[in-house]
Amino acid sequence: MLTCADTLFFRTALLPGGWARDVRIDIADGVIVGVTEGATGQTTYGVALPGMANVHSHAFQRGLAGLAEHRGGSDSFWTWREVMYRFVSRLSPDDMGAIAALAYAEMLEAGFTRVGEFHYLHHDPDGRPYSRRAEMAERIVEAADLTGIGLTLLPVFYEQGGFDGRPPGSAQRRFCNTVAEFEDLFAHCGALIGSHKGGILGVAPHSLRAVSPASLAALAPLMENRPTHIHIAEQRREVADCIAWSGKPPVRWLMDHVAVDARWCFIHATHTDVEELRALAASGAVAGLCPISEANLGDGLFALPVYLAAGGRFGIGTDSHILLSLVEELRILEYGQRLARQSRNIVASDFRTSTGAALYLGALSGGAQALGVRTGLEAGAPADILALADDDVALASRIGDAVLDGLIFASTGRPITDVWRAGRKLVSEGRHRDKEAIVNRYRRTLARLLTD
Repeated sequence: MLTCADTLFFRTALLPGGWARDVRIDIADGVIVGVTEGATGQTTYGVALPGMANVHSHAFQRGLAGLAEHRGGSDSFWTWREVMYRFVSRLSPDDMGAIAALAYAEMLEAGFTRVGEFHYLHHDPDGRPYSRRAEMAERIVEAADLTGIGLTLLPVFYEQGGFDGRPPGSAQRRFCNTVAEFEDLFAHCGALIGSHKGGILGVAPHSLRAVSPASLAALAPLMENRPTHIHIAEQRREVADCIAWSGKPPVRWLMDHVAVDARWCFIHATHTDVEELRALAASGAVAGLCPISEANLGDGLFALPVYLAAGGRFGIGTDSHILLSLVEELRILEYGQRLARQSRNIVASDFRTSTGAALYLGALSGGAQALGVRTGLEAGAPADILALADDDVALASRIGDAVLDGLIFASTGRPITDVWRAGRKLVSEGRHRDKEAIVNRYRRTLARLLTD
């Protein structure tokens, strides 16, 4: 049984208006109904932060983590993808559920209270629909229910193997649908997400290489007033292929042909020029950055300073889940920029001089927008709350934004001790309440997948 909080007390909390001391948070039906500063009462916890959104997840890839770290010639994203295809060729719905449950439990332990699941593994290994068309999505929703994480489900439309419209390869058959088939799948996903408390349904055309212009236009009714996510400009080869096909790089082509607005999240957008970055910022869309995965895959670096200078918004995602760490995602996001530019405090600004605060608050706001939810420790927002370790030496004597600087750049171990999602305490002393059972199930699944 999950513990539901009615009232929580914190020594200090990051509220929308800034830091406050002696904060009481009142909760009803999973929603914050009141926040009182200078409250009297038992101060049970130290520092409170709003829970973070994870804008980009492929849950099944948690089982792949570490399996592609052997040199095989000229290694790149494309060779990693072949390893992924071999792994995914064996996955059953039960396997999906077991792996997703571990990924979601670890996300909660890391401080992510909602996930955007970019879900494209739809069919059986031969590409045939399951008797329950959305059975794989069922296992995603079940894993979210089991762990308690908030879910924005993003069913993925995938139909072709490249910009030239070539048929999908045999490894891609599990992902593919016609527009009519996808509309049916999408309706089933809508029914599923309606049963998940706080669940949101979005839509995800996989990428410009996997979706034809005609099909992208046909999906427009499904995108209306929904979070819409797309992989774009992740690899230089993808950009070159798009230019060969259309005469334009991917971000520019999409901006020229689709009414991109604040509903959209451009995942990666790594290889973009200044004009594209400014157009993306002006559209109000969010750049979904996945620093750990992008580093692991050797993707390259998003030109974050240019984008931020244009007023761009960003969120962070764990993508392939090679390592699930909110702190490390933000740390690498900043450190990658420092290494590339041989400068410091890249994300900070004259308005917000603390780099830690600029990273955390930027990802918090952009992530919530990308997943279609409210955020923040204020009345009317979901009671998604993180408590930091009061005895973490990285936070010793830190006040205000210095807490976030210490958290992101100096903490080790488990700086996030307790996590509430919709008022339910899911993580205590850094561990998810059902972690042992979830890990045991995961171990059995991987033993069969990797040794049979």
